[in-house]
Amino acid sequence: MSSKIFFGLLLLIGVTAGCKDKTVEPATISTTNQWIYDMMKEWYYWNDKMPDKPDLTQSPTDLFNSLLYKYDANLRPDGDRFSWIQENVQELKSSLGGIKISTGIEFRLFYYPTGSKNVVGLVQYVVPGSPAAAVGIKRGDFFTGIANQPLTADNYSKLLNSEGPLTYTLATMDNQGNLINSDQPKTITKVEVQSDPVFFDSLYQINGKKIGYLVYNQFNPEPYKADNKAYDKKLTEKIGNFKNNNVRSLILDLRYNSGGYVSSATHLASLIGRVTAQDKFYIKEYNKTVTPALLKEFKETFFYETFSPVSQSIGSQLDHLIVLTSTGTASASELLINGLKPFMEVTVIGGITAGKNVGSITISNEKAGITYGLQPIVTKSFNSLMQSDYSGGFIPEVSVKEGLLLFPFGDPRDPLLSEALFKIVGSRTVRKVESPQLPATDIFSSFSQNAWGSNMFFD
Repeated sequence: MSSKIFFGLLLLIGVTAGCKDKTVEPATISTTNQWIYDMMKEWYYWNDKMPDKPDLTQSPTDLFNSLLYKYDANLRPDGDRFSWIQENVQELKSSLGGIKISTGIEFRLFYYPTGSKNVVGLVQYVVPGSPAAAVGIKRGDFFTGIANQPLTADNYSKLLNSEGPLTYTLATMDNQGNLINSDQPKTITKVEVQSDPVFFDSLYQINGKKIGYLVYNQFNPEPYKADNKAYDKKLTEKIGNFKNNNVRSLILDLRYNSGGYVSSATHLASLIGRVTAQDKFYIKEYNKTVTPALLKEFKETFFYETFSPVSQSIGSQLDHLIVLTSTGTASASELLINGLKPFMEVTVIGGITAGKNVGSITISNEKAGITYGLQPIVTKSFNSLMQSDYSGGFIPEVSVKEGLLLFPFGDPRDPLLSEALFKIVGSRTVRKVESPQLPATDIFSSFSQNAWGSNMFFD
């Protein structure tokens, strides 16, 4: 096995080169660019489509982008939509671990009404313990301005990304869709926020049926640098509690989950799937450059993951598994859906998913003074039946828009949860609430800034 392939393999299994013992001078642009080209030529899934003689004098970001086999609906429908480079490798690694500098608000922005330059923000959820949570910002709040300036198409990016505390102009929406600004702005300072992906859970007993509901927002095994599998253990505890309460139907809310670590996807799938330890969860395909060496070194078992059921696994007693989705549901979330489909019925309710049937790895070399981090696509994913036909996203059995009127997680009036409960019990537990159908055009989601995000918008 070549030294390049071996180094890349260390990255693949999570061992990245660091520089803890001494300060390393940043690498030159020339050295950085050669490293980028070498790593992409070795690992990139579409390395046979890369240019033979790229311009190594351009900026590292421009070079990386020039190497990509970019998606085009007409010319390259099989192309790459998801690889990216980040100038600060530490920021990349921390964001992959669920950390980012933030107020704690996850939100979507939209023009309101369509055709205007007015921009409105809608809070989709707030990270517990964050500065936003401390001042009482909650899911469903609107904001229309920062620092007493109304948000517009021309200023929203600058205002939301400005240094120092942000003072939000909050608003509410009446039944006719009119926004009413509050006269009590909220000032919030951005800090380093660690998100716990095991966000919310609830138990229901309706018409004699026991139902579990779990909101899971990122496939992340543990807090950044913790090395304790705390979030995976919390998942096990939550599913085990459902099992102990004789839950027969599970609603898994992945509408805000744009992916994460495959290890956590395998763990969750093992907890909720009607599977055995001999069943294959997913199969991964690499490019023709690294495949022979990996096969020789690690044999066939390297190219697939099997399920690992534990005593808390609930799959054998489930009558229903319903997954709530949106356009932000991507990557490991879709891997889980695809991987479980050969073994049980998986009902998808919500929006069409992102269609990411490929996987990436983090490539870095801080020991050599490389300050950039790469997140290229290196594999294509298949389930045990060798199915990978979701590049256009999973189409829901019931298409439901979240709308502009948001309810607390677990509230049966939420349109997606309401449809899931209806699917299970056959009747409406509460009167279905229709969100105002108003002219609003999405322009941005804070999830597109997350490590796994990719220009994701929400309905």
